[in-house]
Amino acid sequence: MKSAKSSKLPPGPKSKVPFGNVFGFRKDSLQFLRNIANEYGDIVHFRMGPLRVVLLNHPDPIKEILTSRHSNFVKGRPLEMAKELLGEGLLSSEGLFHKKQSRIIQPAFHMRMMELYVPAMVEYSERIMNSWRDGQEINILPEMIRMSTGIAGKTMFNVDIEKDAPEINDALEDIMGLFGRITMPFSEYLLKLPFPSTKKFYKARERLDETIYKIIEDRKCNMLDNGDLLSLLLKAQLEDDSSSRLNDRQIRDEALTLLLTAFDTTSLAITWTWYLLSQHPDIYNKLVGELDRILDGRYPTLEDYSDLKYTKMVFEESLRIYPPIYIIARESINEFKIGDYIIPKRTIVLVSPYLIHHDSRFHRNPEKFDPTSLADRIEKSNSKYEYFPFSVGPRSCIGQHYAMLEGVFVLASIAQRWKMECLPGQKIELEQLLNLRPKNGIRMRLKKRGI
Repeated sequence: MKSAKSSKLPPGPKSKVPFGNVFGFRKDSLQFLRNIANEYGDIVHFRMGPLRVVLLNHPDPIKEILTSRHSNFVKGRPLEMAKELLGEGLLSSEGLFHKKQSRIIQPAFHMRMMELYVPAMVEYSERIMNSWRDGQEINILPEMIRMSTGIAGKTMFNVDIEKDAPEINDALEDIMGLFGRITMPFSEYLLKLPFPSTKKFYKARERLDETIYKIIEDRKCNMLDNGDLLSLLLKAQLEDDSSSRLNDRQIRDEALTLLLTAFDTTSLAITWTWYLLSQHPDIYNKLVGELDRILDGRYPTLEDYSDLKYTKMVFEESLRIYPPIYIIARESINEFKIGDYIIPKRTIVLVSPYLIHHDSRFHRNPEKFDPTSLADRIEKSNSKYEYFPFSVGPRSCIGQHYAMLEGVFVLASIAQRWKMECLPGQKIELEQLLNLRPKNGIRMRLKKRGI
């Protein structure tokens, strides 16, 4: 550690209880982080058992970590448990292997591929609507999960797995239950002990593996190269005769990673959007006004995307208020300096899009759902570190354009035909696992629009 002013860690909470910060973080991580930022400032140090953690709560140091000096940081310990499920997929891999995988996968998310993906996004939106009845009461979260799972399966693997969505989601819920303990000291040993939650984890992983390996084997029996994710992975395997050639396990890792991140984060984002629209009928009316004017009752196509400006604003603002990726964690490889402080190596650094998105210094009336205001700020702002629902920098989400398209086209397809009313008496709680979820979902009453 360096001398004088630059040698000390930032201030932060000192709990008299050995694991007090752990319990506070686990109970409500966002409130815990908001409280310590309010009390100690934009650079806060605290302990979680043996772990040294620093929270950064301002765009300037966030830029340093995620972009300017990103090479000094890895995803590290926070995703070590995720590797038990995802292996060395794009979300959890590092270094040269991550770069190689990115180069293979990137073409699947080029804009030229979206022309193939949009019809599937619209088709599965139509399927879900065809199962609804006027006046029906539903939990919108599993409905959006089923729809997004179907979209992900069709666009990435050219298979129809909509019928498997409940089983896939059940497996994911079992896995999420264990990942909720990732902040506990010594959590890396959880999967080595015969707890009931550990057994559920491995059974859930087996169910997901069965689904993915069957998709891979079926494609190998009928090699179709249509540029989708699975085509790219299998083509890379066939064309590479080096020692670093992809094996089936690595293809499984990438396929499972992108399937889960595609349907889970997008279904959550769309679910939160329906909830916000149900609370703001004026915004819903403005949204359907645009849809009626541009689409006039027909389903949208890729050519409509640039015209659906307000629909895009609505989805972007929903991502500001309820970003599915609500905390980003990195671990320092070497000692680094932030402001007046030098942070030791192997420190976990936390950045929260949720906190930044709800900070009145960067967003006027941050708790207000206001799509137009956000669009104005995005356009005029010099800093993309004030709004980053898909992270930012070299490790930002590879599928963010895909997610935006799905969000806009699902909204455009469904909102012009259905209105959703949030059932009264619900307590909408934030469940803070790997993604920001509405605990127990959100109950809605469906009302069919006459168009």
